[in-house]
Formats: sequence, structure tokens, C-alpha cells
Amino acid sequence: MSLSSRAVAAALLCLLVAHGTSCSKQHKTGHKAHAAPTTPPPGTPPAATTPPPPSSTSNSSSSSNAGDGWLNARATWYGAPNGAGPDDNGGACGFKGVNLPPFSAMTSCGNEPLFKDGKGCGSCYQIRCLAHPACSGIPETVIITDMNYYPVAPYHLDLSGTAFGAMAKDGRNDELRHAGIIDIQFKRVACQYPGLTVTFHIERGSNPNYLAVLVEYSNGDGDVVQVDLMESRAEDGEPTGVWEPMRESWGSIWRMDTRRPLQGPFSLRVTNESGKTLVADQVIPADWQPDSVYSSIVQFD
Repeated sequence: MSLSSRAVAAALLCLLVAHGTSCSKQHKTGHKAHAAPTTPPPGTPPAATTPPPPSSTSNSSSSSNAGDGWLNARATWYGAPNGAGPDDNGGACGFKGVNLPPFSAMTSCGNEPLFKDGKGCGSCYQIRCLAHPACSGIPETVIITDMNYYPVAPYHLDLSGTAFGAMAKDGRNDELRHAGIIDIQFKRVACQYPGLTVTFHIERGSNPNYLAVLVEYSNGDGDVVQVDLMESRAEDGEPTGVWEPMRESWGSIWRMDTRRPLQGPFSLRVTNESGKTLVADQVIPADWQPDSVYSSIVQFD
């Protein structure tokens, strides 16, 4: 064996040793084993296109027609069998408490065609499995909350234990989870958050010169491709009428850095993948605080 061949072999061995079935780098070391077959080593699956935004006719009804928007994928799961995936109930999208409603642990990591470098965060997908004896065939809806860094297929959803088990027939959840890696079908659907409006979480570390905002609970596309901010005038508190683009920080968190203190109240304009915009007028008060949540009175149709 040549020196270069030995180097390649050593590198592959390192990948195999380091690789786990958890999808996110920051959560990989905290993965809990679930007696499932070992995920194949990291590779380069064939390129896959990004699934289209949900159509206006998408709904939660079951369909037996594989051509009715369904795409083939592979699914794995990580974390606790009845958990939300990450040990901290978060993920690479920045959402918090994904073990709680409205996420209710029905979450998934998506590889790049689904995660889309963070712009797929919050997207909703129906998933179903048909091939395994424990599969119910009934569609379940999951939300993209994390990044899958180690895909084993062009489309790979690394699900929470809860979401993976939800595809099973009654009483056979553990049997399906024990399969470890299965073939599934999935399709993009409109997100629905009944009774909730688009909500903004001011991130810890925010200050008058640095504002970081997590956007969540968007109906429809569920994702966010742009956020713009409008300040208010110091003299009367009225909006300035000038929109300034915020920068994507990571996941579904958007930020603005300035040399001068930002002047609230702040209005926020949110744009989703379909190009629809929503304006939350002065949704963040002048006396805002870090690690605080502000709900708007608006929602995508």
C-alpha cells in the first residue's frame, strides 16, 4: 500500500469512528444508542433538487398515490426513543423547546436540499412509510428544525425518536424504531399553527447595537428567506418609514449590527420562500429585553 493510500484509509477510519447517527454536529457526541444498525459512513449521495413550496391544495389527508407529490427518501432517528432529537431540545435552526407544543417533538433534521443552509428551517413535510411490516402508511407531519450533516441518500430525514415512531402501527413504535434506517416517502405541505401568530424571540446577547431575532410559527411555507427592520423616531416613537435588511445569522435567526444604538419600537417585515411578505408593525417595544418573546397580531394566510 502506498503512503497516499494509507493516508486515505486512515482518514476513512477516522470518519467511521467519529460518525454517529445524530444529524447535527453540535449534538453528535450526545447521541444515545438505540440498538439500530450502524448508519453507513459519510459519503456524497447524488445531488437532489429542493422540494417545491407547498401548494395551496396541500393538506394532511392520506394519499395512496406515490405520484401525488410524494418523493422517496431514507429516514433514520436519533436521541431518546420518545424524545425530540437533540438533548437540549433545540437544533441548528435555533428553535427552542421543540419537545413542547406546537412542535411537540415532531421534528427532523434535513440534509441540504431540505435544510437549505438554514432557509429551510420551519418547513413542514408529511412523511409516511410503507415497506416495513410495522409501518402504518398514515402520513405524519414533521418540521425541519436541524441540519443533517451526514446524509445517506439524496433526501435524508434524520427524525426525532418520536417522529420516527409515529409512522408505526399502534403498539409497534419500538419495533419500527429498531429498524434504524428505512425507506420512506415525503412531501412538502403547508405549515399550520392554529391560534398562533408569527412570533419573534430576542436572542440572548442582544443589545442596543446588536439585535438578533428568531422568527417562528409561520403558517404556509413555514420558512423565512428575508427579514427587514424598521426603527422608530426618538422624538415621537413613530415608524421612520425606512426598511433596513437584516442578515441571516444562522438557522432561523436574523440579526442587525450597528455602530449607533438602534431606536425602538421595531417593525419587522418577513418574507417567505414563495415571496409573500408580512409586516408586524412595532412588534418589538422600545424597552425590549434579551431572551424575551414578542408575538405579533399577524399571520401568513
